[in-house]
Parts: sequence; structure tokens; C-alpha cells
Amino acid sequence: MAILAAARCAASTLLDMAHTRLALAAVEFREDAQRMLVYLAMGAVAVFLVCGAIMLAALFVIVLFWDTYPLQATAGMAILFALGALAILLKIKSALGAHPPMLQSTIAELKNDVAQLRGHAAAVTSSNPAERHAHPEKTHG
Repeated sequence: MAILAAARCAASTLLDMAHTRLALAAVEFREDAQRMLVYLAMGAVAVFLVCGAIMLAALFVIVLFWDTYPLQATAGMAILFALGALAILLKIKSALGAHPPMLQSTIAELKNDVAQLRGHAAAVTSSNPAERHAHPEKTHG
């Protein structure tokens, strides 16, 4: 009976741990999804506004220099666009690297749980031979 009760207690503890870890994973996933959705919406609006402003600025420069340097003005705007795109891509790359990986806290907690369970199992395994030697009458039935 004691073994059955201990097994039920261990199973209950494992289920509680799994439930807690899954709840943590769900919260982290929801937070990451909401953050990405906000970034996506703000980025879409910003791209639309910046594209309009850049196109108008480029058109202004090209029209301004159309009589004297039409090719140079067009090439200058193209180079400026390319440098701006490169700067934005580098910024995105650094921003993506700044955040921790998705579900990092959940994975860390699961690793802690596994380590604790292994430590507990090792303690139980190492304590059993000592108990058998201390109480030989229990091993004979």
C-alpha cells in the first residue's frame, strides 16, 4: 500500500509539474506572439509612410537636378535607397539577436525539473542498498 501511495504521489507531482510548465509555455508563447504582432503592425505602417516620403524626396531631387545632372541625380537616389535598406536590415538583424530565444524560461524550468528528478532518483537508489543491509529481515519477506 505504501508503494502505491508513493507512486500516486509521484504521479500527481509529475502531472502538477507538467501542468505548470505547459502553462508557463503558453504564457510565454502568447507574450511573444503579441509582441511580434505589434512589431508587424507598426512596421507595416512605418514602411508605408517611409516609402511615400522617400519617393517624394527622391522625385524632388531628380526634378531639381533634371536640367543639369539627370543621371547623377537618379543614381544618387538609388544609392541612397540601397544604403538605407542596408542600414534597416542591419538594425533588424541586431534587434532579433537581442531577444532571448522563444520559450527560454520554460525550457530552463524543464531542465531544472529533470535535474531534480535525477538527483532524487539517485538519492533513492543509493539509499536502498543501505536500508537492505540495515534491515535484512525485510528483504527475505
